[in-house]
Order: sequence, then structure tokens, then C-alpha cells
Amino acid sequence: MRVKIVGSAAGGGFPQWNCNYRLSRAARAGVPGMRPRTQSSIAVSADGTGWVLFNASPDIRQQIAQAPELQPASDAPRRSTPIRAVVLTNADVDHVAGLLSLRERQPFAIYASAQVLATLEANSIFNVLDPAIVPRRLLAPTEEMTIRDAAGRETGVVIESFPVPGKVALYLEDKDHPDADFSSDAGDTVGIRIAGSGGAVFYIPGCARIDAALRTRLAGAACLLFDGTVYTDGEMIAAGVGHKTGARMGHIAMSGQAGSIAGLADVKIGRRIFIHINNTNPVLDENSAEHAAVKAAGWEVASDGMEMEF
Repeated sequence: MRVKIVGSAAGGGFPQWNCNYRLSRAARAGVPGMRPRTQSSIAVSADGTGWVLFNASPDIRQQIAQAPELQPASDAPRRSTPIRAVVLTNADVDHVAGLLSLRERQPFAIYASAQVLATLEANSIFNVLDPAIVPRRLLAPTEEMTIRDAAGRETGVVIESFPVPGKVALYLEDKDHPDADFSSDAGDTVGIRIAGSGGAVFYIPGCARIDAALRTRLAGAACLLFDGTVYTDGEMIAAGVGHKTGARMGHIAMSGQAGSIAGLADVKIGRRIFIHINNTNPVLDENSAEHAAVKAAGWEVASDGMEMEF
């Protein structure tokens, strides 16, 4: 099984188009160790020919242009794609907006939780993806399932989805009650276990906290691609670019006693990679103390184009 990271940044990418924080400025200036990144998505293939996307970011056209594996083969029909299906982990804009760029009456399947499917159904703009051509299928929670293309043919990619602590998408929050609790543990955000002959790979780009159930589930994983949105919970406030903490946005910090590095330190996991990294996160600077601390703790920081086999 091949896994390719096609996008490693959080919403907005890096540098974000309107961000003038020091990290984005450095990335635009081409400072060494400040690699640009597109918004979070991975691609998985069991045979090297057909691919399953996990999340469809607004950067999907650029991501396909940068990944020959996701482009039509030279001997393929005039309209074709090796993308057989798209699996969604939540309804955030940075994970569903790319579906609109795939609107050329090209068959593929969409898989998502009941909550995410309901969100797509409620927004008529997604009707540009005719369900007769692009079927929408339910991710049955905690049940292993084989991902199939639009015609029902097996892709060879076998997954299990499971709810993780998160929140409803920002645009679904009740604006009349900004201080309400929009957290959700019931499937608005899911993690994905991808089966491989060399062990399981977990893709969890959004997670608000690490609980006992998640620690148990991850034990023995060959690889974990995990929420790396912020290094410290209040970094967006400290950077002067936002007024919300990471926790308020549904993302656990990397550092601190309640952070993901500490929370998973004693869990047996083969390869640990942070993904979905916000433009304020200092680990984006490969020469920073924070980047060094993450590496010293046994973690990697994802970048676009990284590949692995399991």
C-alpha cells in the first residue's frame, strides 16, 4: 500500500494568502527551511494505479498538478482520472471545498459520516456532483469496509472509520450563541484506520483531545498521521492573527502536559507524523527550537509530497 501526502497544512495553507505573520513572510521570501504547503489531504493506493483521496482540499487542482499519480494516464480516455473515491474526515471547508473542483461529470465515490453527508445534502452547491455519477456512501463507524469506485468495483483500500473528539464545522456554528459548546464526539470528526500488509496507518487530521479509547486504538499502529495544527494552545492569539485557542477550534496542541506529544508518548506507534499544520505553528521553521523538540520526541513534520509504503 502506497501513501502519499498531497497536502500537509491546515486551512489556508502555508503561506496563507492573507497572512502577514513572520512565518508566512519568511516562506514567501524563500527562507531556507520554510517549505510552502497546501491544505491537508493524503492519497492511498493498493495497486499504484487507482487512488483514494482522503479529504478534498481547496488546493486539489494544484495538488493533482504536482502529483503525476493523480493525473490521467497517457493512454487513458479523453476524460479520466485515477481517483476512484474521496473519503471525508469532517465537513470543514479545507476538507470538502475541493469536491467542487471535481465537478466535470467524472465518476468517483464519496464516503463520509452521516453528519458530513447531511451537510453536503443541505448545501445545494454540491449538487454539481450528480449523485447518479458520484455516489455518496456512508462510512459505517467502527466497521472495516473496502472502498469501492463509483461502479462498485473494489479499490483494494480497506479502512475503518471511528469518531474522535472534535467539533462541528465553523460555518455550522450558531452565530447567535458564540460562547456555546460546539464540541462533538459523535462523528462530526472521524479518524481513519487504513489497513496495510505492513501494518495499519491512521489518518487523524483533526482531534480535540486524546482519551483512553483513542490511545488503545492507536496502540501497535505502523504509522500515525496526526493533528499538528498548533504547537501551543494559544499561539494564534499570541501571534496576533486570531482570537481562538486551538482547543476552541477543535485541535489539540502538540506541546504541554495535555498535548499530543505527551499524551501519546508511551503508546507503541511505529512512525509518528504531524499533519494539518497551521501557518502560525513554529515547527514550520525547520531551524526552530520547536521543530527540534518535535523531532527529539520522535515525531516528524509532514510536508507535501512525502511518500511511504506499508
